[in-house]
Amino acid sequence: MIKIKELTVKNFMSVGNATQGVDFDREQLTLVLGENLDQGGDDSGSRNGTGKTTIINALSYALYGQALTNIRKDNLVNKTNNKAMLVTLTFEKDGRNYHIERGRKPNLLKFSIDGTDQEITDESQGDSRKTQEDINTLLGMSHDMFKHILALNTYTEPFLSLRSNDQRAIIEQLLGITILSEKADKLREQTKIVKDQLTDETARLTAVTASNEKITENIDRLNTRRKAWISQNKQDCDKLDKAIKDLEKLDIDSELEAHELLSSWSDKTTKHNNLIKERSTVERALEQADKNMKKSGKELDDLEHAKCYACGQELHDDKLEELKEKLQTDYGDAHTYLIEIADKFDKVLKKIEELGDIESKPNTFYENAKEAYEHQHNVENLKIALQAKQDEVDPYQEQIDDLKETAIQELNWETVNDLTSTKEHQDFLYKLLTNKDSFIRKKIIEQNLAYLNNRLTYYLDKIGLPHTVVFKNDLTVEIQQLGQDLDFDNLSRGERNRLILGMSWSFRDVWESLYQNINLLFIDELIDSGMDTAGVESSIGILKKMARERSKNVYLISHKDELIGRVTNVLKVIKENGFTSYDNDIEIQ
Repeated sequence: MIKIKELTVKNFMSVGNATQGVDFDREQLTLVLGENLDQGGDDSGSRNGTGKTTIINALSYALYGQALTNIRKDNLVNKTNNKAMLVTLTFEKDGRNYHIERGRKPNLLKFSIDGTDQEITDESQGDSRKTQEDINTLLGMSHDMFKHILALNTYTEPFLSLRSNDQRAIIEQLLGITILSEKADKLREQTKIVKDQLTDETARLTAVTASNEKITENIDRLNTRRKAWISQNKQDCDKLDKAIKDLEKLDIDSELEAHELLSSWSDKTTKHNNLIKERSTVERALEQADKNMKKSGKELDDLEHAKCYACGQELHDDKLEELKEKLQTDYGDAHTYLIEIADKFDKVLKKIEELGDIESKPNTFYENAKEAYEHQHNVENLKIALQAKQDEVDPYQEQIDDLKETAIQELNWETVNDLTSTKEHQDFLYKLLTNKDSFIRKKIIEQNLAYLNNRLTYYLDKIGLPHTVVFKNDLTVEIQQLGQDLDFDNLSRGERNRLILGMSWSFRDVWESLYQNINLLFIDELIDSGMDTAGVESSIGILKKMARERSKNVYLISHKDELIGRVTNVLKVIKENGFTSYDNDIEIQ
């Protein structure tokens, strides 16, 4: 990764003798906002002519020895002081630190690596072809590529406005066609590293998988036993809980009272039943006594006609008197007995009446009073039994947890999958790079062009460009809307800016996928120039994501104050008394 860290400028364009510096070693979205005090500053809304673009020109000059825009080198020197122009830049790549110093009047070029100055030829011109080639190789990008993926400026001719040959040169460089051999060597080294990592990781995960399978079998057996134990324990607890609830519903005082009532009811019921039986007996005796008395009375009546009551024959006087005397005695006895029985029957009826009605039998929970008196003791015993059952420790859970926590290792195949995917991609690319057949160029174009078109479609969709834009295999660009072919100049200003941004970000993604990441991105007045609110918001959203997720330090050069609330920091470029200065970054809360 290339990490550009710090830039300083002195007597460069509108910057005077007071050295100004910018710290690039950050991960944020910074708004570069001008404040021209010579034209009234904030109050007048003057934002132009402050020297915002000077930062990009100075960065371009430090890296390539020329400005981003078409400005001659001598015209880069501050016109007021007209001497001692100096630009310095420090950056880091692959753990090594680089330092560049360039100046004019006097001319100066110094290039150091890890504090060691490199040999410079033709230093008097402030230039060196060999040193510049070393810097270009180190960066991995030409100045043209720099202008299209790192420092976007409204004065830079858009890619789609370039001549076809110039477009092709940039795309071929971007896709890696011009550095096949170098790329193959690097790729071979990277592939070996990835292969070794893949072998090690696969072996580790295979061993872990086998171990986890055995442990999982043990866990499954323990879980089966645990489920059975839990089920039985629950059943036991439910039974005890139901018994407790049933007993607790009982009002023991009412229960004891009911048992007392039951005792009285039983005694009364017994008496009543006995009296009923006695009444029935006396009633039958009374009926029989009445029959007997009636019979004796009839026999006496029959005797008055002097006939035998038995055979009906007439009786003699002596016999008649004897019989009459006997029948009178029987009748008297029968009458006396009837009176006695009737009296006894009345007494029984009176006793029944005195006893009164028999109420319904009192309901009781327990069979007897003894069990009722032991009620509370029964409840307490059940509660103790329930608590003991609930407090029983699961004999299996601890074993299962121990196996899961200490024995089972997490399996994450993401690394293997990523390494496999990377290796497959590397193997494919290496074959293409090392193949001497003529179709290699076509194959590389097809491989990387698909990714370029994928990223281009992604960004254009995100920023709301309704057109279909595709790089074809011959490296030309096709722009369509609703099936109609369009030229770049057919688009509105806002649509062109959307396309410029989307294409630049796509170029950057391809470049970083093939070469290396770089931490810096400048966008100079492209977002707020001709873009509607939706386009501005979506573009800023993409830039914030770049800063947050891809460790980018993004600078958005603008003259619109309303963008302040959408960024992380603000860098003020102040123009006062004809000179530019950089205010400290202002963090947006």
